Order: sequence, then C-alpha cells, then structure tokens
Amino acid sequence: MQTDLAATPPPLAPPIAEGSGPLRTAAPDGERIFIGIAGMIGAGKSTLATALGQHLGIDPYFEPVADNAYLEDFYRDTARYSFAMQVYLLNRRFQQHQEIIWRGRSAVQDRTIYEDSIFAKMLARTGLMEDRDYQTYVQLFRNMSNFMCKPSVIVFLDVSPEASAERIRLRSRDVESKIQLSYLRALYDGYQEFIAGISKVIPVIRIDYERFATTEEMAEVIKREYMDASFLRQVTRFDPTR
Repeated sequence: MQTDLAATPPPLAPPIAEGSGPLRTAAPDGERIFIGIAGMIGAGKSTLATALGQHLGIDPYFEPVADNAYLEDFYRDTARYSFAMQVYLLNRRFQQHQEIIWRGRSAVQDRTIYEDSIFAKMLARTGLMEDRDYQTYVQLFRNMSNFMCKPSVIVFLDVSPEASAERIRLRSRDVESKIQLSYLRALYDGYQEFIAGISKVIPVIRIDYERFATTEEMAEVIKREYMDASFLRQVTRFDPTR
C-alpha cells in the first residue's frame, strides 16, 4: 500500500537515465542503497523484500496487487485489457519509484519499473497487445525513464516456469487460476533477455532460490555479494525493446 507523500515533495535528483550520473545511488557502508528484486510470478519477491528490509534495516516497497483495478479483467480477457493493464502498472510503479527517490531513504522494491517492459514485450510478441499500443507504451516508458534513478543493484530470483506454476497453484489466488504454463514459459524467455540487457546498465545478482534454506540466509548472501563485488559498468539508457 502506498504511503501518502508530502504535499510538496523535495526536488527530484538529477536524472541519470542517459548515463550522465553515477551508476550506484549509494555506497554500501551506511549510505543510501536502492535494491530492486526481479523474478517470475510466484518467485518469492515479496518474501525476500520483507527479509531484506528487516535484515538491512531499510524500507520495503511491494507490488500493488490487492487494489489493482485491472488485474481480474486482464486475466479474464488478456488481449482486451493488456494495454490498460500495462499502463496502469507503469503509472503505479513510477509513483512508487518517485516516492523512493523523494524520501531519500534506503529501500528494497518488490519488482522494479524496468520489469514491466518484459510483460509488455511478451504480450506484443504473442499477439495479445496491438503493435500501436506497444509502441505507445515504449514511448511512454522512455519518457518516464528520464526521471528515474537506477537501483544500486537488482537481485534476480531465477525460477523455472514449472516452479512458478507450482507456486501460483500453492498460493491459490483466484485471479491467477487461469495462468497457463505456455504464458509462463514465454515470460521466462522474456526475463532471460531482460537480465542480459539490464546487467549492462545496473549490477545484477542472480540467485537460485532453491539453494537457500531461509530468506534470512539469502539476505546475508546478497548483502555480502553487494558489498564485496566491484560493479563497474558502462552506463547507458535501458531500452525496453531490446
């Protein structure tokens, strides 16, 4: 759930989407850090965001699901509501992204705004979104990207389509009951492309969730990996179409 912002938020930090600013939003030694968690449906992003928030003492932000005005319609008639759904999510995610910047505090976000492009591209490729709608979405994303501040690091929870389907079954959300394995396989392919591209812009820690006994153990590994690794990248604009 979103928290109310002050009536007049502080000025935005200078945009770094063009690669003109530093890659990290913060140093790992007590300065501000912004962690994004990426992964398939049911990968465990919210659980890990909660654990990282507690483990590192930072603010967790969660994906808007319960109050999503389009979610039920999207799963009922995906082709009809695909564009409306993606624009809705992009708007909500951008609002949350800006709140993180305005507050100026360390944060961990369950699914970043960058991941929305995976779903939009997959919907366009599978014929569930018209090309003109997809092009409009891409232009909107690129315009918004000028006001985004890149995460310090993205943690990718690598979960197979089959594992994703099983986790969706176990959590038994009515709106997700019609998700097909073919949809999840297409989504998984999209995530592999996404990680290959975004890792050239933002540091990525790829995690096999099955290897860890607890989320607290994973949180400790992520903390160590972030603090110990040297993340020197050539900073460029993230292109959602590539």
